[in-house]
Amino acid sequence: MTGAVMTHPRRAAAAEGIAARDPLRRIRVVADPDPSGPPTALRTANPAWSCVGDDATHHVVFQDDVLIADGFFPHLEQVAAAVPDEAVAFYEGWEGRNSGVVRLGALTGAQWAHAIDEHVPSLALMLPAGIARGYEKFALAHGGGWPYDVVMQRYLKSRGIPVRIAVPSTVDHDDVPSIAGNSTHGWRRATYFSERAENVRTFACAAFPVVPYYQYGESRCAVRYGTRWEHLETDRYLRRIGMLDQCDAAFAEHDAPALPAAVRRQVWLTAFATGAVVEGLTTAASDPAVTEAVMDSLGPGGLCEEYTGAELTEMIPPIRALALTAFAAGRTARRTAPPEPRLPAAEVAVTGGTAAFREQLARLLTDAGCATVPGERPVPGAHTVIHLAPSHDPGHALPDVLAEARRHGVRRLVLAGSAAVYRGLTARECTEEAVTGPPADAEARSWWDAEQTCRDWGARNGVPVQVVRFAEQVGPHAPLHGVLAAWTLRAWTRRPMELLDGRRHQLVDHRDMAGALAAVLAAPVRSTTYNVASARYGEDELARLVTDTARATPWHRGTGTDGAHPPLMSTALVSAETGWRPAADLRGGARAQAQWLACDTHDDVPGPEGAGIDD
Repeated sequence: MTGAVMTHPRRAAAAEGIAARDPLRRIRVVADPDPSGPPTALRTANPAWSCVGDDATHHVVFQDDVLIADGFFPHLEQVAAAVPDEAVAFYEGWEGRNSGVVRLGALTGAQWAHAIDEHVPSLALMLPAGIARGYEKFALAHGGGWPYDVVMQRYLKSRGIPVRIAVPSTVDHDDVPSIAGNSTHGWRRATYFSERAENVRTFACAAFPVVPYYQYGESRCAVRYGTRWEHLETDRYLRRIGMLDQCDAAFAEHDAPALPAAVRRQVWLTAFATGAVVEGLTTAASDPAVTEAVMDSLGPGGLCEEYTGAELTEMIPPIRALALTAFAAGRTARRTAPPEPRLPAAEVAVTGGTAAFREQLARLLTDAGCATVPGERPVPGAHTVIHLAPSHDPGHALPDVLAEARRHGVRRLVLAGSAAVYRGLTARECTEEAVTGPPADAEARSWWDAEQTCRDWGARNGVPVQVVRFAEQVGPHAPLHGVLAAWTLRAWTRRPMELLDGRRHQLVDHRDMAGALAAVLAAPVRSTTYNVASARYGEDELARLVTDTARATPWHRGTGTDGAHPPLMSTALVSAETGWRPAADLRGGARAQAQWLACDTHDDVPGPEGAGIDD
């Protein structure tokens, strides 16, 4: 075993104290090689992971603001011997997605749990020596300004190394200001910490298919579908499994503690869903002391960026009491059949786009009452097709999709089009009739051609065709060609945003996209074209959205204007004829997209040049 403590010269004494905790003196102090440079842990991580001893089998790296449990180093050796080929995180903060993993592990009696997709918890991380030696080369080639723990996640993914998290944590976060610039994340501690590292009873590692967590003031569930995780609102998940009515009824019966209404609701949802998941895993009662401990960290984890440490300290007791009641209610709830789809006889096929996006959209459409199946081509029995034309080539796959639609007797076709069809127009706001002929702009023309191909096919085959022109899409798996995605990537990779005068933006949340399509399908065919958008933003407003949902990032004024940027669209027609109106929290959608770009895109999404996302 060898190891290092990453530090800044200003905190060298603290780092020396951490290194001294190892009785065999195997831990080196590694200082930031450029202490006057921009604050980032990534720069110090490279030498910290490179100083592996020649004969070492494992290497552990600490950050310099940690508290270490008594008996930690003998515990470390025991773990290294038992799981020689895995990454082991001895800390997980209460503010991460994986806080939910630790809670489930603790409540089901597990000592270890596999991490779900997120940045790797790197406050105290152990790697096999050979893997540790390869980190610096990977980071130099692929770091691209991304946060250290995101780069570590991508590296371990590339090497096929699983990450297991200790339950409880045997390292905690010391409450000192972050030199790496993480103080904006607020008060940070472990989800569940033990002051003594006991001998391990088992090295079995739990893996959970559903993980409720509370983050950024929102209750969400990570749900595994095949090889992908969907991160969705907890009330949506509970509705899918037929438990939302029971959750709501129990919440209404409970005396409201002195907490903000939104906090009460989101805490209740998280703890109720946690109880439901635990009950599905084990019928054994959870240890009361453990249950109280993990519920103590629930509120601070979800609210640490909004409230101060002093405010959270006062909120912990009422949140704990509320969470314990909700957890008990979740354990006694029972799954029921979900509501019948509103269109049970009209199965809807979603084609085109990326597999991940169409699968996500199909689930959201099913939530909205449409029996929906995703696939590259229409399937037998599908009476309606929604085709997601890819932004880089709207005409791609259209001939094959239309041929299959005709073969299966499809009776309605909806093309998910784009506001890009209005590019080049000078109107401040465009109605659906604004484009009267083939546009001069090349991208607009490609969208126009795709629309005309669908309309011509419908006329030949007697099938109603509708085009829904969407604003820039926002959410996980959304196309990356828009301004918000580009700016978010710049924010994550520490590059300033360039703002252009006079530009205005329209965005559509991925949940609103599903809601609008469901509304169009539920209404009789009236108009052939609809514009759909969730919200409008000025240039400065959009920049602030990025800094609030991804990372605080400077911006500057560019020269000139973006003549190719599409004008705004009027959405009055779709509201008047279908009743649809935007309902999703677009700020939440932007945050979900930012987290997806940081934590979930390493497997299958190429990014813009220089963004640090690899093919």
